[in-house]
Amino acid sequence: MTIIDQMLEQYELKTRYDRKNAIKEVIQEIALYGLAQADFFKEAAFYGGTALRIFHGLDRFSEDLDFSLITKNEDFDLSIYLPLVEKALKSFGVAVEIVEKEKTIETDIKSAFLKGNTREQFLIFYGETDFSGIHSNEKITIKFELDVNPPKYAEFEHQYRLLPSPYEIKLYKPSSLFAGKIHALLCRAWKNRIKGRDLYDYVFYLSKGIPVNLKHLRERFIETEFLTAQDGLTIDLLKIMLKDHFDPIDFNKAKEDVLPFIKETSKLDIWSADFFKQITDNLLDD
Repeated sequence: MTIIDQMLEQYELKTRYDRKNAIKEVIQEIALYGLAQADFFKEAAFYGGTALRIFHGLDRFSEDLDFSLITKNEDFDLSIYLPLVEKALKSFGVAVEIVEKEKTIETDIKSAFLKGNTREQFLIFYGETDFSGIHSNEKITIKFELDVNPPKYAEFEHQYRLLPSPYEIKLYKPSSLFAGKIHALLCRAWKNRIKGRDLYDYVFYLSKGIPVNLKHLRERFIETEFLTAQDGLTIDLLKIMLKDHFDPIDFNKAKEDVLPFIKETSKLDIWSADFFKQITDNLLDD
């Protein structure tokens, strides 16, 4: 049995969609191993939905790998780590291309994309040669983002993984992860698309009794001009902000966004503004 076979054992692979999501997650975990081998986590920490899924059991799939430097460094060179990630993936037989995104405007986020041909990945992972329904040019894509100017007061922890090979990783503590999620919930530029995944994760955090790192959240609000440096932030004020935010949401559109990423779709039946406002009373300060 190969390492990839071992990693796939944790999945229930009933449909092609299940198999595709499993490929993405195995690639994500091997990429994390490659970054750890390259000492990336001496400079940066893992956060976001994929961190919550892999290390804290979030029961939905997450597409991206999100990282933040520990301290600000606008000159941080992400490109030196990408070949090492690619090398780690190839060492386990996974053929992907990793390309750093060319920036057209100056931001604090550095980005790259891991891309692999979908048919080729199905052959590598499952020995599957029936590609009906998969276009020959279809790609499995994972976005890789790094914040080089992180908000202050995040707290970190170290965790270990055994597969694909034992490694150590630095990531945000759950309360700091929750701060990032609430910031996204209130400040994300949704335009015409409701981000139901943010709402789903919000319910997950509350169900686990995870408190929010209020100092870190305030810094995030100030960074995006949601608050000014003179504004305070209390847990009671935050609850008011959130409750006001839930009223205008089109929950049918929110459900459409999250449905492809979860198995137990009945969990969404209860979603309404009243549901989200009531559970917000359970929100705790760290």
